[in-house]
Formats: sequence, C-alpha cells, structure tokens
Amino acid sequence: MFYRSKRLLLRPIWPEDWPAIKVGIANLAVLRNLASAPYPYNDQDAQEFTRRPLTPRYPRFLITLAADASVLGTIGLDPGSCGDPELGYWLAQPFWGEGYATEAGRGVLCAARSLGHDVLTAKHFVDNPASGKVLRKLGFRPTGTTCEQFSLGRGEAAPAVEYKLRLKDCESALSYAA
Repeated sequence: MFYRSKRLLLRPIWPEDWPAIKVGIANLAVLRNLASAPYPYNDQDAQEFTRRPLTPRYPRFLITLAADASVLGTIGLDPGSCGDPELGYWLAQPFWGEGYATEAGRGVLCAARSLGHDVLTAKHFVDNPASGKVLRKLGFRPTGTTCEQFSLGRGEAAPAVEYKLRLKDCESALSYAA
C-alpha cells in the first residue's frame, strides 16, 4: 500500500531501508518517546524492524519526502492491546515541527478506513506534548486515562495519555488529506 500527499510519499518498509531508519531513529530525543525501540539503537535493531512481516490489516509505512525520497521516519498501525488498532509513528529530529507527522497521519487514517477499521487508539508520553498536538489535529480525543507505559528507549515506565478516534467522526481530517 502506498499513499501520496502534497509533500510526502508513504510506502512499505523494505529490508534495504535499514540504514536510513537507523540514522533517523538512533537519537535519544527520538527513542525516549517510543515504547518499543531500544536505546542505543543499533544496526541489528534496524534490520530486524525492516524484516518484520507485512500484515495487510496493520500497514507500516516509511515516511519519505515525495520530492527527493528523503527518509523522515515511519508510521503505521499495530494490533492494539484492547482490540482496536493503535497508531504509532516517529520522525527524525530534524523534521520535527514541520507538519509532517500530521500529514503522514492523515494518510494512515485514509488507509485505516479503506481497510475497514472503525476505531483507532494512540498514546503519547506525558512529557511529549507535541505528539498529543498531532493526535488532536488528526481528530483523536483523550480518553481521560493516563497509564504507565514501559519505554525501551528510556529503560523505564513513564506516564502516557491514551487517545481514541472513531473514523466516522473524522471527516474533516480526512478531507484535508487529498
């Protein structure tokens, strides 16, 4: 599955992408905001990530600039712990604050809807309010629950805010994606 927006191309992650993924993610400022990526992040971690089997209902994408294929990060859906798919993403630090996460997120919402998902979940660590801002722009709403989430990047648990999105309620976010 591919998705093209004004500035981005979301495409499947291929094994040969591991060096670019490692360069973008192997930064404590990025990794401390993720639950499942360790710090330090090494070649083997990147290679294992790119070799994960593709699951059609839970796509993962490499976020690239459409103009020159520069790798910005990754985004995708994972089976959530409560049965609803969970949105997860990261961007390399040089690309923070440019609207790329929101733009890529809109593409994943379109993919999720086309795959028949009705509800998505997401979380962000309390000390990462920028991710909360992205999620709210996409139409996610806080559930009112904050939980302890273990982060391999931090090496410890930290409080995380839980969000939910009903795709039928996010028409405005999806209409902007085109």
